[in-house]
Amino acid sequence: MKILYEDNHIIVVVKPVNVPVQEDETGDPDLLNQVKAYIKEKYDKPGEAYCGLVHRLDRPVGGVIVFARTSKAASRLMPQFAQKGGAGAEKRYAAVISGCAPVSAGWVRLDDLMVKDEAERRSFVVPEGTEGAKKASLEFRSIAEKDGLSLLDVRLFTGRHHQIRVQLSSAGMPIWGDQKYNPAAKPGQQIALFAYSLTFEHPVLHERMTFTALPDGGAWGRFADEMRLLSAGISCVYADKDLIVINKPAGVTVANADGGEDTLEARIAAAGMAAYPVHRLDAKTTGLVIFARNDRAKAALDEAMRLRTIKKVYRAVVKGRPQTEKGKLYGTLKFYAVKDPKAGLVRLYDEPRQGAAEMETLFRILKSEGGVSIVEAELVTGRTHQIRASFARIGCPILGDDKYGEREFNRDAAYKSYKKHTPLCLTAVRIGFEFPRDSYLSRLNGTVVSIKAPFER
Repeated sequence: MKILYEDNHIIVVVKPVNVPVQEDETGDPDLLNQVKAYIKEKYDKPGEAYCGLVHRLDRPVGGVIVFARTSKAASRLMPQFAQKGGAGAEKRYAAVISGCAPVSAGWVRLDDLMVKDEAERRSFVVPEGTEGAKKASLEFRSIAEKDGLSLLDVRLFTGRHHQIRVQLSSAGMPIWGDQKYNPAAKPGQQIALFAYSLTFEHPVLHERMTFTALPDGGAWGRFADEMRLLSAGISCVYADKDLIVINKPAGVTVANADGGEDTLEARIAAAGMAAYPVHRLDAKTTGLVIFARNDRAKAALDEAMRLRTIKKVYRAVVKGRPQTEKGKLYGTLKFYAVKDPKAGLVRLYDEPRQGAAEMETLFRILKSEGGVSIVEAELVTGRTHQIRASFARIGCPILGDDKYGEREFNRDAAYKSYKKHTPLCLTAVRIGFEFPRDSYLSRLNGTVVSIKAPFER
């Protein structure tokens, strides 16, 4: 039992796997009594020490759990765990599933009806109208995929028996090592489900607090770096000894030098890792960003960026349909950009002029419907606000762009669903690595890292 925090009102610990939270018919040592014994010994309590159970974790599942040290604290904590989302407590789970789930910045929701079979101690997803069925809801997002396994970040909206295990298995994504719900699990495998983060309001201080812990062993070994970063609020899509590729959320700047209170560089440092940003994305833009983990890798990446051998591909939702040559779904946007520091934007011109930088973007139309198009854009040059300014210039501004776009278009309720997970519908979805033959990172030649844009339905 690892203690993360304790005071006179609460104690937060990491529950070991395969330890019951409270005493059961097996008679095995349980966590609640271990915590009571610890409190009694440390504080020299006469009689039995009080320890209030306010939430639970399945026996085979490890992770962060809080106990109340007074009845008053328990009475204030329990309603938080009954209320999911908002001001309620939030438990975040990491799960490794068998199979591949597309990596995306957006969350995927699962809504099912479940029943519990008391005799078998199993739960099932059942059709509507089944007697005794209760609603079960969760959301997940895929973080990374390796060797036919995927790492998921999961959050619950209800608290049913074996809910995560049952819903994911029913959706064709059984958890690795789950002896009950994954037919491919082998004897001796430890289920790869872990409550890595717990957030709640302190019952007396009334401060919102978050505690995290990391799993190890079994399937987790493949995702050690990804889990360290996930505990710091970072979705890592690819990691090796030389670089990491982050799936940046909206509203977070990339580097400390870019300013802002929240940066990816600072979050990486908080995870106990050293990494250097190689390129940037605008704060509102989501998607893939490369960080170097050592000086040799940074030099190789900087050189590849200078030579423009690293391909960066974006997807966006734009107004209307970009004009192309007849019968073609692709085209080129070529302009000349002049920065306007006072306005914080770039101004584009069709012809070269003094102080202007050439700006070239390749694009292809993937789909057009309902007055918008989803386009894929590849940067030939890498200028400030290049994609946003270029599409606005041709009368096809990006949905949610408050700098170059159109206010009426951005606020149109018909396109609200596209903006569910991101205010600006622009995502860096693919990075293709290509280095000179003598480069330190030439081993990555041909490697492609990709994600799904959060606005793709």
